[in-house]
Amino acid sequence: MIAVHFGAGNIGRGFIGLLLHEAGYEVVFADVNAELIGALQATPSYRVIEAGAGGVEKTVTGYRAIDSGVDPDGLVAAIAAADVVTTAVGPNILKFVAPAIAAGILARPISAGPLAVMACENALGATDLLRAEVLKHAPAAEVGVRAVFANTAVDRIVPEQSTPGLDVLVEPYCEWAVESAAFGSAVPPIPGAHFVPDLAPYIERKLFTVNTGHATTAYYGRLAGHATIAAALADGAVRSSVEAVLGETAEFLVAKHDFAAVEQRAYLEKTLERFSNPAIDDSVERVGRQPIRKLSRNERFVGPASEIAEAGGAATALLGAMAAALRFDAPGDEEAMKLQGMLRDGTDIVASVMGLTPADALYESAATTVESVRGSL
Repeated sequence: MIAVHFGAGNIGRGFIGLLLHEAGYEVVFADVNAELIGALQATPSYRVIEAGAGGVEKTVTGYRAIDSGVDPDGLVAAIAAADVVTTAVGPNILKFVAPAIAAGILARPISAGPLAVMACENALGATDLLRAEVLKHAPAAEVGVRAVFANTAVDRIVPEQSTPGLDVLVEPYCEWAVESAAFGSAVPPIPGAHFVPDLAPYIERKLFTVNTGHATTAYYGRLAGHATIAAALADGAVRSSVEAVLGETAEFLVAKHDFAAVEQRAYLEKTLERFSNPAIDDSVERVGRQPIRKLSRNERFVGPASEIAEAGGAATALLGAMAAALRFDAPGDEEAMKLQGMLRDGTDIVASVMGLTPADALYESAATTVESVRGSL
C-alpha cells in the first residue's frame, strides 16, 4: 500500500505520516522544501518522540520523499499509484497542491479503484475545499470515478522543535477522525484513524475546544508576558479567561450536538491538561500566529460566538478572547502586523476579517469589541 502525504514538516512527519507508516503504508512525502526533502532522501529513518506522561518513542522507516517543485512527473506518478493521499500543508496552500493531485487522479487507471483523498488541516471542510480546487484542473466526471474525498478532524500538539533534524517531539495524545460515509464499505485500512458516520460534531468539538482554547491561551498569555502555553496556563488570571471561553463553547456544543455535559467537561479538562504539559515547550507566538485567519467567520472565535448570539446568548468570554487576538502584535507574524495596520488605518475589520454583516446577531457586539481595541491603541 502507498500513501502520498503533502507536507513533510513536523506535523506531517510526527502525526499523519507516522500513523500511515504504522498502518503499513509506504509513505511518500511531497514538499517544496528542498533542504527538508534532501534530508529525508538521505536518511533511512527518523524518530517521533512523545514527550510527557505515557509517551513513547517510535521510529518511522521505509518512506520516500519527492521534491514537488523539481520532480512534478514523479509526484504525479506516485499519486496515480497510491491508495491514499493526505495533506498537512495549511488550508491556504491546498490550492497549490491541487494541480498535482488532479493530474495524478487523471493518470490513475479506473481498475485501480478510487484514491482516498483526505486533507488533514485545522479547518472546517478542508477536504471539500481541496476537492473544489482539484475540480478546477480536472473534469468532475473523471475525478468522481477515480477518487473519493473525505473530510477529517485532526488533533495533536506538535510544538516548535528545539533541535534541528528530522526527529519530531510531539505530545502523546492524538486523534484523527475521518468521515466514513464517503467510502461506503471500502474504508481505507488505517487503524490509527477513527472513522465516524457524522464528522461534524467531532470537528466542531475539537475546533471549538482545542483550537479555541489553544489560541485563547496564546493571546491572553502574550498579553500577560508569558513565552509558552504551559507558563500562560499556570497563570491563574489567564487560566480563568480560558476556562470562561471554553465554558461558553462547551454549553454551545452540548446544546448543538447533544454531547453529554459530563463528557464535554471531561474533554475540556483533558484539553487543559494537554496544554499544561511541561514537556511541550510550545510558544504563544507559534500558537497565536495568523490571527486574521483565526478571527474569520467560521473559525474558532467568530464561529461559535455567532451561533451563541443567534440563539440569544451573549458570548462575552469569546468576545474578550477576540479582543485579545486583535491585540496580538507579534513582529514575526505577517498576519499579526497586517491586522495591527488594519486597526490603525480604520479598516472595517468586522466585515473584512470576521465576515459579519449588520444582519448577524453578533455584529454589534463584534463592532463594539473592535472599536474598543482600536481606541486603546
